[in-house]
Amino acid sequence: MRNIFLFIRRYLSFLLFLALQFIALWMLFKYNRVHRAVGLGIASEFTGTINKQVDKLDDYVHQGEENTRVHRMNDSLLNLLPSNFSFPDTSQRLVIDSITINDTTKGVRRYVWRDAKVIYNTINAEKNYLQIDRGSKYGIKDNMAVLSSDGSVVGQIVNISNNFSAVMSLLHIQNSVSAALKKSGERGSIEWDAKDPRFVLLKGISRSAEVKNGDTVVTSRFSYNFPPGYTIGTIADIQNDAATGLYILKVRTAANFGTLQQVFVVENLQIEEQLQLEKDTKKKIDQQNRNR
Repeated sequence: MRNIFLFIRRYLSFLLFLALQFIALWMLFKYNRVHRAVGLGIASEFTGTINKQVDKLDDYVHQGEENTRVHRMNDSLLNLLPSNFSFPDTSQRLVIDSITINDTTKGVRRYVWRDAKVIYNTINAEKNYLQIDRGSKYGIKDNMAVLSSDGSVVGQIVNISNNFSAVMSLLHIQNSVSAALKKSGERGSIEWDAKDPRFVLLKGISRSAEVKNGDTVVTSRFSYNFPPGYTIGTIADIQNDAATGLYILKVRTAANFGTLQQVFVVENLQIEEQLQLEKDTKKKIDQQNRNR
C-alpha cells in the first residue's frame, strides 16, 4: 500500500493531467456535434478492427467443430443421392420390406454413408493403415468401403472394436480395388507398389483401350464394397507390361493420404446377399461337375 501512495505522489502531476485531458475530450465530443461524429467514427473503426481479430481467433478455435458439422451435413446429403438406391422393375409386383425403401424415389436403398474422423494414419510403410473413431456400436462392419470427405477412395474396414475401426489403406501392398476407366468403362484393378504414396497402379487394362494422361479412374460397378463411379485418381503415366501385353497405368490418387481428417464409411446393404449367391453358385457348379 505504501508503494502505491509513493507512486501517486511521485506522478501526481502527470495523473492529474491525464484526468483533466480525459474530461476535456469528453466534454468536446459530448457538446460538439462535429467532433462527436468524428469520435464515433474512430471508435467504430477501432472496435470493428478488434472484433474482426477476435472473430478470426474464434473461427480458428472452433474450425474443427465446424468441419465436423459440415461433414455430417454432407453425410446426410450423400445418403439421399439416387446412386445409393436400386430401382425395381415396376412392371412386376414386388413385396419388399418398407424400411429399405425411399418413399420419394421408390428405390430400394443399397448404400448407407456414415461420417467418421481419422485419428491415426500411416503412409510410408508397405502396409499402411488408418484408424477411425467409429466402431461396431456405430454400425461399422468388416469390408465396408472408406471414402474421403470429397468422395475419393481411401480403403476398406479390416478390423473393428466397439468405438474404433482399422482401415486397410489404398496404400497397402495387399489391397486390391476393382477399378475402371471413367471414359471407356475398361476394367482393371488398383494396386500399390510401395514406392510413392501419391501414386497407385492400375493393372489389367487392355492395350486396345484408348488411354491418355489425365483420364479419370473410378470404382467399377463390379465391386461388392465400393459404390460405383467414385474417383480413385487420374492417370499420370502410361507403361506397357511386356509380360502380359497389358497396360500398367500410374495413377495419381485423388485422396491426399498425408492430410486425411474426415472420411465416410459406406455400407453395401446387399453385400451379404451377393456374397451368399456367389458362394452358392460355386458350390452348385462344383456339385454339377462331380455328378458328371
